[in-house]
Amino acid sequence: QDTHKKVSAYASADQLTDFAKLFPPGTNSALSRNLTQEIWDEYKDQSDACGVSFKTCIFSGVKNLDSGIGLYAGSHDSYTKFDKLFDKVILEYHGHEKTATHVSDMTTEGMTGQDKINENASMINSTRIRVGRNLADFPLGPGVTKEQRNEIMEKVVEACNTFEGDLKGTFYPLKGMDKATQEQLINDHFLFKEGDRFLAACNLNRDWPEGRGIFHNDDKTFLVWVNEEDQLRIISMQQGADIQTVFDRLCRAASHI
Repeated sequence: QDTHKKVSAYASADQLTDFAKLFPPGTNSALSRNLTQEIWDEYKDQSDACGVSFKTCIFSGVKNLDSGIGLYAGSHDSYTKFDKLFDKVILEYHGHEKTATHVSDMTTEGMTGQDKINENASMINSTRIRVGRNLADFPLGPGVTKEQRNEIMEKVVEACNTFEGDLKGTFYPLKGMDKATQEQLINDHFLFKEGDRFLAACNLNRDWPEGRGIFHNDDKTFLVWVNEEDQLRIISMQQGADIQTVFDRLCRAASHI
């Protein structure tokens, strides 16, 4: 397939000026279905509390015509400032109304079904559970500065250095990483790469690889990616089918961080 046919000619968000030209025929992203002329007219010249413009939030979906969603929040405030668009896309994709409340239970209490899983354990090679987290005091990835991204990494490294027991391990910054370490992390399937054209268009690849890094415990069953797409990707994994142990490790790590 020809990538050029999937990418528009726009080079920057500032070039978005005419609503009628944003989505050529055949575009089928959640953004194109939900962004109306009325919403465009209201938000096109506005920015959220962190200075991220509305045009920056939608640029990836306009640049990449084959986007599935096409909308990226630049900060936590984007969801409020540009709520008429974000609420519609969230409702379409997740089925959640604006009044919905997220219920989270990061404990293993009440978990059932492990016995059933054990009966089929021979078919399960490994178990992996992960969560994404972003720091409340910083913009999201598309809106952070280089300095803020480095500060986020410093805070995460400081937190990771306090892990003990089965969570204790080592942090590896991507910038300046030696080839031997890089090859080992690739062999362990731990290393993440620079984002694709979708992430590039929403500013997530800026200053690569500065401010990015990987932490893993000594047993290589727990991993933290810093400043990939989310500011934190917290991952617990191990061979076999013991979901409860994997989830317990994830819960303890996420709570500690």
